[in-house]
Amino acid sequence: MVKSYLRYEPYKTFGVIASASSNVVFSGNDKFAIAPALEDVAIWDLKKGTLIGKWHDNDNKSEVTIIAKNPNKVDYAVGYADGSIRIWNIERSSTSIIFNGHRGAVTALTFDKTGTRLASGSRDTDLIIWDVVGEVGLYRMRGHKDQITAIRFLPRPLSGGHKSNDTISSSGYLLSSSKDTLLKLWDLSTQHCMETVVAHRSEIWDFDISKDEKMLVTGSDDTEFKVWTIDHEVLAKGLEIDDSAKEEEKEMKKSIQFFGNVKRQGKDRVVTIKFHPNASLLGVQGPEKSVEIYRIRTHEEIKKKLTRRKKRQKEKQHKTGVKGQDENDPMEVEEQPIRAEDLITPYQIIRTDGKVRSFDFSTIEDNSKASSIQVLTSLTNNMLEVYTINLLNKKTKDVIIPSKLYSIDLSGHRNDIRTLSLSTDDNLLCSASKDTIKIWNMQTTSCIRTMECGYALCSAFLQDNRYVIIGTKSGHLELFDIASASLTESIEAHDKAIWSLQVRPDKKGLITGSADTNVKFWDFDTVEEKPQGEDGVDFPVSRRLTLVHTRTLKMSDDVLFVRYSPNQKLIAVALLDATVKVFYNDTLKFFLSLYGHKLPVLSMDISSDNKLIVTGSADKNIKIWGLDFGDCHKSIFAHQDSIMYVQFVADTHYIFTASKDKLIKYWDGDKFENIMKLEGHHGEVWALAISKRGDLLISGSHDRSIRVWEQTDEPLFLEEEREKELEELYESTLTTSMEKTNLEDNAVEVSSAGKQTMETLKAGERIMEALDIADENAASWATYNEVLKERGNDPGPPPKPNPILVALGNLTGDQYVLRIIEKVKSTELEEALLVLPFTKVISLLKYLDVWAEKEINITLTCRILFYLLKVHHNQIVANRLMRPRLDSLRAHVRTALKHQKDLLGYNLAALKYIKRDWEANSTSEFFDPSLDNEELDDSSKKRKFINIIS
Repeated sequence: MVKSYLRYEPYKTFGVIASASSNVVFSGNDKFAIAPALEDVAIWDLKKGTLIGKWHDNDNKSEVTIIAKNPNKVDYAVGYADGSIRIWNIERSSTSIIFNGHRGAVTALTFDKTGTRLASGSRDTDLIIWDVVGEVGLYRMRGHKDQITAIRFLPRPLSGGHKSNDTISSSGYLLSSSKDTLLKLWDLSTQHCMETVVAHRSEIWDFDISKDEKMLVTGSDDTEFKVWTIDHEVLAKGLEIDDSAKEEEKEMKKSIQFFGNVKRQGKDRVVTIKFHPNASLLGVQGPEKSVEIYRIRTHEEIKKKLTRRKKRQKEKQHKTGVKGQDENDPMEVEEQPIRAEDLITPYQIIRTDGKVRSFDFSTIEDNSKASSIQVLTSLTNNMLEVYTINLLNKKTKDVIIPSKLYSIDLSGHRNDIRTLSLSTDDNLLCSASKDTIKIWNMQTTSCIRTMECGYALCSAFLQDNRYVIIGTKSGHLELFDIASASLTESIEAHDKAIWSLQVRPDKKGLITGSADTNVKFWDFDTVEEKPQGEDGVDFPVSRRLTLVHTRTLKMSDDVLFVRYSPNQKLIAVALLDATVKVFYNDTLKFFLSLYGHKLPVLSMDISSDNKLIVTGSADKNIKIWGLDFGDCHKSIFAHQDSIMYVQFVADTHYIFTASKDKLIKYWDGDKFENIMKLEGHHGEVWALAISKRGDLLISGSHDRSIRVWEQTDEPLFLEEEREKELEELYESTLTTSMEKTNLEDNAVEVSSAGKQTMETLKAGERIMEALDIADENAASWATYNEVLKERGNDPGPPPKPNPILVALGNLTGDQYVLRIIEKVKSTELEEALLVLPFTKVISLLKYLDVWAEKEINITLTCRILFYLLKVHHNQIVANRLMRPRLDSLRAHVRTALKHQKDLLGYNLAALKYIKRDWEANSTSEFFDPSLDNEELDDSSKKRKFINIIS
């Protein structure tokens, strides 16, 4: 009989406040923070500091790389490391649109002002414009030679400098910056690059456009950011050539012109540049612990500044000039132009508690009433902070230093999670990092205690889960009381780092192993403490736990791991010389030496029946040994990097291993088979903890996340698991091979936006299957009708329809094909149609003609028809037999579209009538009756009419 196992599935993930792979943004009402949490997006209530929601997609395992907010303040575009983009709705906490087009991580996202178009840039150097309403990619633009760092839409102004209000038109411009040091201006109406600016000598990391769209600011590796002006007159002309202009002016006229440099305080590169959407503020942030806020001066302020400068220059000339010169001589002082430093001036600096990853401004609607704005910052050490910036008071001219308003830091560690331990009842979890120890409730995954500690390397619960002890890098044993969240005792146990500790199986003591080559044994004891009050009042005697050192085992090398056998007869000690020594517990006499690893053993465990010991080493191998004779049962190449933790499941020979290759693997210690891989972490996995019943597995990682894996009732068979792995390998190689063939058209500046994925391939196969069923059904009925004509009244029984058509309610062939195509996601439809061979395209055109004639889903019908005609144009033109079908399609589509146009026009006229009627009934005119009898002349006041909408 084939042996089956139980599958482990992801259950919970917690501990991540904001990962450093992406930016953070304010929600539409400025109450929540939309923050990246590795592959998920977390929504934090800033005032309460609580997690109110999480956007999670079960099909996605890639990290979030960029977040952009739609102007409607409800939808958010999230880019991922695998090149996919998901549109999430904050009200429904669900994703409705998934765009697949990039072959690298998405690094830049932006919506246009209407929120109907989305532009994305990636590490694959491509720019893609997406239609959010139509849920389809419009086109891909190529031109940059390195990763895209920032993109912004720029509306096309009308001639005269006015902005266009045409929200339906797809015209306009797109600005993009890249690591190739270039700033490019793309004309979206013609889909080509119309201007390239060599902006910096090194990478352009970010840029932003002011609210009036006349100023552009770019940031690079130097200590200055550059200011550029945008000439809207040149933009309005587009590709038009002014014949009256001289030849020199035609060549020199650029829409983006350099204005000047502004010095920054930071010395490192720019990470984020952002204009406030309403206030006259500019934020510039580097990788340091600060965000620099600059103020944009108004025209009156600049005028006053230039006047003062001119006055100072005059005074200087009078002091140094020749006597008798005319003081009112206008030629003495030259008119100086406005410089970038005059326009943008340093205002305030936000000092944060850690290195800043990104920031975002709160959106204040009314500038005149608001006295302050909020700035949300995400730090690289897994924190969110909100600061308040007071706007300049025109009366007092006082500038107040920014103050911290909120901070979210308790729900996660600042550094890597180095050790995990579960309480005896599996209800509490202890996690420790470089300077913090946290106690978590496993039911609610909430942090109930946070305590400062040394650099923790190992930990354990003591005394009925009332205490927790950690071993530190400095050699101290720190004992914490969980109830009071206080450090009760710190013992200088070793001279160097304590790499491992374990509580004795009898719960009466523990053992520690250190880099000072000593293994020390400790017993638990209680100490009575009698605190004395200030006024001589005696408090009741309290007892607390302490440790008593009993004996020491000296080794020849650094001790990396120690482990008791469950029956407490043996002690296994892993040394730096890559060997494992086994001793008797009672006499400390040598019993076995396990040698065979090429690099030191970093972790080991002994099975519950005391028969097996498993060792995990830095040489990427695990070895399973017998404890009776010390023979190696099996050596397995388990991971692609050092194995950091191994542990048996209680009362079994099943083993979990964790490694620096970001994987956790599940093994059968008897059959030496890999049962399954647990993928999910985005960093090195440092520690594991398994519940007493083996139904929960907890892992801690370099990505600061704590993941809980739950044992399910779903059976797992090794043969099926191997087949699934081979299928995944085949699918990955299949899609990558398709990508390579698609990369041949890199020389083309504009191409299609889609990308072949397994979903599009499967959708194309489903369409082909539906066409086969429909064609077979149509052919059988055609044969039956021919027989009916020949035989007359006795043609025989009618053909049996396909069982699938019967099961769906006796559908016809064209209805079934339409149902299958309608189920294909709009974003995947065009790539799925590319899978169809030309014979199937001819068959599909027949059904398109039927749908057009019946006017069924005419929008989808036209979209498929036009795309197939564009892709297969040469084959269709060369096939003369297609002409009758195309003539029929033309006639039916024109009729259907004319009917749709008339229907839309009628509805639009009705809506306009309703609007006029509502305005007529809801608007009243008021005027001043006192002016009715006055004679109106040039000097008198004119009567004012006011329209008031009720």
